[in-house]
Amino acid sequence: MNLVSSVPEDLEHECNRVRAALASVGELRPGSLVQRQHRCGKPSCHCARRDSPGHGPSWALTRAVQGKTVTRGIPAGPAVQRTRAQIEEYRRFRALVHQFIEVSEKLCDARLRLSRAASPEGAEKGGSKQRSRRRSSGRSKTS
Repeated sequence: MNLVSSVPEDLEHECNRVRAALASVGELRPGSLVQRQHRCGKPSCHCARRDSPGHGPSWALTRAVQGKTVTRGIPAGPAVQRTRAQIEEYRRFRALVHQFIEVSEKLCDARLRLSRAASPEGAEKGGSKQRSRRRSSGRSKTS
């Protein structure tokens, strides 16, 4: 999303829109859902034949936790669809958080510009007219 306007009212409206979208976030979970086929390793099993697709499909949810990949089995059927929806909701949540930060930062900048424009003497470079004086440390410099 690219915001063209930097008018505080427009940005506040956009910020409220993103807040409302964040409030509507449902069940979510991070990760990737992968389908796996595997071979059990038993020589007498059907999966040992060269033309066999193996066992499966089985489903697994993988994600990084503290720098390590964690894998969790997901049962076939409705749980796979539910997990897909939860992953999609997580992606939507992340995009909304990114939008919220972007809009909020622009709103803060716009308000800062307005406050500077309303008070030009406080916004001038140099600040106060009085120069600070160097203070004595209270110790004598003789040894």
